[in-house]
Amino acid sequence: MDAATLTYDTLRFEYEDFPDTKEPVWILGRKYSVFPEKEEILLDVTSRLWFTYRKNFPAIGGTGPTSDTGWGCMLRCGQMIFAQALVCRHLGRDWRWIKGKKQSDNYFNVLNAFIDKKDSYYSIHQIAQMGVGEGKSIGQWYGPNTVAQVLKKLATFDTWSSLAVHIAMDNTVVMEEIRRLCKSNWMCAGASAFPTLDSDLLYNGYPEEAEVTDRLWKPLVLLIPLRLGLTDINEAYIETLKHCFMMSQSLGVIGGKPNSAHYFIGYVEEELIYLDPHTTQPAVEPSDSGCIPDESFHCQHPPCRMSIAELDPSIAVGFFCNTEEDFNDWCQQIKKLSLIRGALPMFELVERQPSHFSNPDVLNLTPGVKEPLTASAKRNSSDADRLERFFDSEDEDFEILSL
Repeated sequence: MDAATLTYDTLRFEYEDFPDTKEPVWILGRKYSVFPEKEEILLDVTSRLWFTYRKNFPAIGGTGPTSDTGWGCMLRCGQMIFAQALVCRHLGRDWRWIKGKKQSDNYFNVLNAFIDKKDSYYSIHQIAQMGVGEGKSIGQWYGPNTVAQVLKKLATFDTWSSLAVHIAMDNTVVMEEIRRLCKSNWMCAGASAFPTLDSDLLYNGYPEEAEVTDRLWKPLVLLIPLRLGLTDINEAYIETLKHCFMMSQSLGVIGGKPNSAHYFIGYVEEELIYLDPHTTQPAVEPSDSGCIPDESFHCQHPPCRMSIAELDPSIAVGFFCNTEEDFNDWCQQIKKLSLIRGALPMFELVERQPSHFSNPDVLNLTPGVKEPLTASAKRNSSDADRLERFFDSEDEDFEILSL
């Protein structure tokens, strides 16, 4: 039987259980011990949304593929890391999925955002079609950077979640930029995020209102594309990578092996724990009442594991900061990583944009255009796109971090 078409029921008996070890197991910021907490570990893993290859969904673009088998694994991993952000945003990190237990409307709202149909915010249809603007034809394999850029664009339409998505390029996280992003225009965003009670209830299949957390801070999804070596991961980064899974803000890592993407959610000893999208399942259609059969969106067998040394060096690390306090705490943890003996930081954390960063003026960008789109304005409207392309390196062209 072709492994790409196995169902999770078939695979359930082919995965190794967790090793008998006294070492802790880390899953997205939560620490477990195998012996007394094995069931809790498996429940945590099962509760993550698991997006795999699907078949027989509506054709992408009306005439395109009806299955993503063989090409959609990184797109599915992008869905998984972003779904974890939405789970943290609307359900909380401690939320758990239990088979047969009635779930809240917010849970189904999150799930509906990823269903394989053209009008779901983060569907395979939306990601594939938005990827065309990033130079990827429909059906072409993505790298971690490309899928991060596409998700950032799609998130602007998700007013229910009202997320601030920042992609840190050049191996540098600029705190000032993030604070500006999360605080600027928050009240303007709030006008759509917090509608009046008599407003229309449904958009994209679920309520448009967002939950109030910190009205002065838009919840942050921080994605950091990195390349941690040439052909293999530089072992000097391994301890730093492990510590990313220990942080309460962790969304995990997307990456894997060449042309075979995985969603990494933790580690035990020298092995990474991951969810594998390389299983083809039938597309799921919501019922007329809007109910979504959801069992196939949760991995109900022990998760996969692989040696950290086998990880492809091209990855994207994700973090979620629901409040400004979360972000400040994350910054302090990142600064402490530099004190770990023998560990090399994967990226730089700075307060302000370094002077060696490229100035937008070198692109001959024109000032922002506010008048109606005249012929001149239409020419100017491409400036933002050119700026994004300037900073968005191709997946294979990341700056190589070295000792």
